[in-house]
Amino acid sequence: MVRTLFYLLIASSGLVFAQNAKKAVEQPFSWVSPMQNAEWAKKSLPATVKHATFKSGSMGVEVGYYIYLPPGYETSQEKYPVVYHLHGGRPGAENKALRLASYVDAAIQKGTIKPTIYVFPNGGPVSWYDMPETKQGMGESVFVKELVPHIDATYRTWGTREGRALEGYSQGGRGTTRIMFKHPELFFSVAPGGSGYGPEKHIQENNGYENDSLRFLPLGYNAWDLAKAFAARQDRPALNILVWDGTKCFNYEHNKLFSAYLKDLGIAHEFLSIPEVTHTATGSYDVKGDDIMRHHQKTFDKHRP
Repeated sequence: MVRTLFYLLIASSGLVFAQNAKKAVEQPFSWVSPMQNAEWAKKSLPATVKHATFKSGSMGVEVGYYIYLPPGYETSQEKYPVVYHLHGGRPGAENKALRLASYVDAAIQKGTIKPTIYVFPNGGPVSWYDMPETKQGMGESVFVKELVPHIDATYRTWGTREGRALEGYSQGGRGTTRIMFKHPELFFSVAPGGSGYGPEKHIQENNGYENDSLRFLPLGYNAWDLAKAFAARQDRPALNILVWDGTKCFNYEHNKLFSAYLKDLGIAHEFLSIPEVTHTATGSYDVKGDDIMRHHQKTFDKHRP
């Protein structure tokens, strides 16, 4: 019955996404993608949002990211925890989720959360996936192996697993899920949102193919298999997991099924339903953004130096 429901859900929305994936991948991509409307950004974003780049050692090119530095960063010597937010959509661009910086700044200003650094990375040509056969296509590895160490070396961060959180929406939720189970030594608090677990299931059950022209290797490179592998680890570290989605999002039923799957695997987590919200990160933050941000703060507060 559960398997049948998976296929019905995938047929209704997951495959629609897959059919459009090739078009999304073929859009122009650059590893450095600042906000085009600089005047809008200046007026609408917190003044402490900065665009920066670093040189990728593996690719030999500059890689862009946005960073939100909390008020007081420039005048203090304090070290801060970091939340990495992985954007949705394909291909990658560090400007895609940048509007969320305003929600973070407002939450800090009103005391909902404590001062925290937020980083908005670029997900690569096929967002948050490693594509070895694609030139400069290692979206996951560049993030995990290069950007995270760069942030710790460049800014005043705690530099510890307990001081790092990972979240993302849609494609970024998929990326968050895969990365948190593959690299749990890097992040303690994790919060995938609006994730396309239907396409991830399709990849699992179709020899790595998301659609006829897009395949992810090695086999097992999907959220479902990686969760199972994580659950089987005798030495698995604790993860503070929040799965979240809007009740009117086309991925909502997939998220409920994935939550049930995690429960069956014995992976503890919370599930946050956001009433009447469709497939939108900012819409989700409008309603429950404070709860998502507080999820990370609970972990930070327990491990604050």
